[in-house]
Amino acid sequence: MPVRARVHSSPRETARVGAMSAAPSPAEPSGAPPTDDGERFARLLPPGPAASAGEIVAAFALAGRARASSHRERPYLILNMASTLDGRASIEGRSGAIGNRADRELFHALRADVDAVMAGAGTVRVERYGRIVGAESVRRARVQRGLSAEPLACIVSGRLSLPLDTPLLCEPQAHVVIVTSSQSSLPDAAAHLEYVRAARDGELDLALAMRELRQRFEVRTLLCEGGPHLNTQLLLAGLVDELFLSLAPKLAGGEDATGEALRILAGAAFTAPLELELLGVLENDSHLFLRYAVGGAPERASR
Repeated sequence: MPVRARVHSSPRETARVGAMSAAPSPAEPSGAPPTDDGERFARLLPPGPAASAGEIVAAFALAGRARASSHRERPYLILNMASTLDGRASIEGRSGAIGNRADRELFHALRADVDAVMAGAGTVRVERYGRIVGAESVRRARVQRGLSAEPLACIVSGRLSLPLDTPLLCEPQAHVVIVTSSQSSLPDAAAHLEYVRAARDGELDLALAMRELRQRFEVRTLLCEGGPHLNTQLLLAGLVDELFLSLAPKLAGGEDATGEALRILAGAAFTAPLELELLGVLENDSHLFLRYAVGGAPERASR
């Protein structure tokens, strides 16, 4: 029951804030789904027998939830994030040190079950994103289930500030969609690049971009891995359906250069806290995996 976050241009935006994963970065070509030999999760809520990450994600029935959603003009959107008990969403600039092996397995199982994976440009840069699904066995299993061989990779970048040596852009098999308000384009890259250009009053219109992802690329389920500013903007636009939060039994302390600790949300304040509904709780080695339904959108606090 996991979630994560946006693209990085400052230390406050570094996170794959919520990608319930640990050691390997998203650039690493593991991507293998957990098997019965993998980690087991205790099902605390609703109660049930212990299960693998693959079994857990299958039980989420995300495709069915997307079909039943009242917002079928856009993807069913899940935030996947990770946090320490004191609210840190990254340690030394990255999220990998927060989770454990179970978190990593759940992270990859979620990726293996959705139509697209999205992150902000900062997150893609800092975490060195590579191919979304690295294992051929996972790609074959996806095709057998009626999905594309691997999820569409979506990068949100207002200024197209993406170095061309980013592993994902160097992958010839990768299909990447850049979500931007810019009319510019990146230089030619090895990856197959397309653009969703969605602007309103010179700013990125995420609601319009999500509708285009649904209509043009048939994205029904979308996993967002951060970072925190992108998470906030998606919530304010009322585009988030679920939050998966990996809560690690760790205290990190510290703060960034601005004097603030990086959390799973950053940027605009809400006039009042957004209320969520707890859907489930998993546990593995004192790590908790929380799944919440997100209803509606918060109001932005006036500046």
